[in-house]
Amino acid sequence: MALLIDAQVDVIALNQQAADFFGADRTRLPASLLEVTREARLSDFLASEAAEEHLRLVHRPSWVSARRVRASGGLRLLYLIDDTRLRQLEVVRSEFVANLSHELKTPLTSLRLAAESLQAELPEQTRQRFAQRVMAECDHLALMVDNLRALAQLEAGARGAGASTFDLAELILETARRLRLDPEPELDLPPAMAVRADRARLGQVLSSLLDNAFKFGRAEVPIEVAARTAGSAVTITVRDRGPGISPEHSGRVFERFYKIDPSRTRGVTGSGLGLSIARHLVLAMDGRIWTEPAPGGGQIFGLELPEAAITSA
Repeated sequence: MALLIDAQVDVIALNQQAADFFGADRTRLPASLLEVTREARLSDFLASEAAEEHLRLVHRPSWVSARRVRASGGLRLLYLIDDTRLRQLEVVRSEFVANLSHELKTPLTSLRLAAESLQAELPEQTRQRFAQRVMAECDHLALMVDNLRALAQLEAGARGAGASTFDLAELILETARRLRLDPEPELDLPPAMAVRADRARLGQVLSSLLDNAFKFGRAEVPIEVAARTAGSAVTITVRDRGPGISPEHSGRVFERFYKIDPSRTRGVTGSGLGLSIARHLVLAMDGRIWTEPAPGGGQIFGLELPEAAITSA
């Protein structure tokens, strides 16, 4: 973006990019810089001695890199680069590093305490208990590493295995058995419902949703899985009968490392990445994913695949 400014700090010309960014009418120039941009910080920058500066604008959620160049006749060129996206990525990166450090600290601390305890002379039963803790924490760290790698591959645009036709109920029950869910989910699907989609990716999504429903559901109450079709789209919902998710959490459950109060789970911990990976997988299949309170209590997680081919035998 470029603005040509005279000695009276009036804008006498600006390019179309700057006009679009500030919503300025080029036919009404010359006009004061403040009138054109509504940003006093740009005027302060021109009045300062700085040649370049990063500025946070007030009337729009934006960051810009500002640079000025003197021209003949007392004119000045003000160049602006919209750095908003870059700033957002820096915030995301900073939060990611902080969250990852926090998530790693707990299992590493537990591993160290268990290792120190194993150095002492302990009864065999106690040694076995500490050894089991070490293995559990190692499994937790391995899961976190695997999920981080999967997330990096998805964000890098890794392709899936491709579409195939498969029985949806079979995939749901296969996933539930792999997770050792007891009781098995209750299914509400059309008879012999087959879909054509990326089976591996959909299986990963269902694994995350079923695992989440198990953690927050009530013991001995089966998870409910339903599927419906509309044209070429398929919608799958996973419902638990747990306490549900309060509004301040529901908008953030798909964020990396975001965890609801562990006391609300059934003593099962996770990496905090499962739902984030599920979201990326659904987006990679051109679908959408959401969560909402269930009528009568509990929580529903839903996903829609708009281009899945559905057949019924």
